[in-house]
Amino acid sequence: MSEDEIRGTAHGTAPVPLSVLDLVTVGAGRTATDALRTSVALSRFAEARGFHRYWVAEHHSMPGVASSSPAVILAHLAAHTERIRLGSGGVMLPNHAPLVIAEQFGTLEAMAPGRIDLGLGRAPGTDGATAAALRRTDTLEEGADDFPQQLAELTRFLDDDFPDGHPYGRIHAIPGPVQGTTPGGIQSPHRPPIWLLGSSGFSARLAGMLGLPFAFAHHFSAQNTVPALDLYRESFRPSGVLDAPYALIGVSALAADEEEEARRQVRATALNMIRLRTGRPGLFPDPDEAAKYEFSPYEEEFVRSWAGNIVHGTADEVRSGLDALQKRTGADELMLTSHAHRGELRLRSYELIAGAYELPTA
Repeated sequence: MSEDEIRGTAHGTAPVPLSVLDLVTVGAGRTATDALRTSVALSRFAEARGFHRYWVAEHHSMPGVASSSPAVILAHLAAHTERIRLGSGGVMLPNHAPLVIAEQFGTLEAMAPGRIDLGLGRAPGTDGATAAALRRTDTLEEGADDFPQQLAELTRFLDDDFPDGHPYGRIHAIPGPVQGTTPGGIQSPHRPPIWLLGSSGFSARLAGMLGLPFAFAHHFSAQNTVPALDLYRESFRPSGVLDAPYALIGVSALAADEEEEARRQVRATALNMIRLRTGRPGLFPDPDEAAKYEFSPYEEEFVRSWAGNIVHGTADEVRSGLDALQKRTGADELMLTSHAHRGELRLRSYELIAGAYELPTA
């Protein structure tokens, strides 16, 4: 693989490449089918306007988030796009056997050669009980010592290079490189680049030590962004993947035609997060529902804090906020995630941001 697959190109007046993170949001009164149709429309729009990549995040047991199966969704998006990079932001590695992930993303690479990313996280992407059900175990093996081992195993399956004598030495992830070394085989040895995702310092340090690209979840851990990026850069060792650090940050950003509408949507986003954090996850609420909701003083403080980490407002306000955030963090790429009750409002947000940065039209 080449660094060109990782390092994007900034278009228009954007300071760095812009990308999209999709949680496949399901609003109250909408269906998962509606949400997935929005994802197709949004991926096609992102491709047409020069966004660099489009990632889907793994979440489970959340009625308002229909992205429990990133590989399935990415296969669907690959069938509706031609150029944009597609990937996971991310697949939660502890939830799956490394061989299964290698097979899934080898299949995606065969479907869309040269434009698949494999972003990996070590959190469960859900609550502990659901994680235990996913893993078919009563104990959650989330220790810091487990993730590097799982990552190393996955990498060897992707590269098909277990050493002689290894118990998995005769096992091959298919589609994969072994098909190119089999008599008569012409399989490409290329495989998706691995990204490490994180919201703290652990993955930042590991990504740096391994010379891998790093994606930080600024959208829900804003206070840790700068320390984590600093740690990544300080820990970085050049590798066969990258000569120098490359870090993107996930950013909640919502642009609307009217500032008041953006504020209404953000308040609904905060209500959705309150319900999730208090064990009452549901469909993404309508802004009218959020306007009628009686927030407690504690909840009002949470709304103010949460809204403060969402770059929102008119297109010009969002552009200014994103520019300032990029300058403050030094991020090499901004991956935008927009949350709104209706899919057309999410799409409109990206249209406004693309216009504010004068992104090209295909």
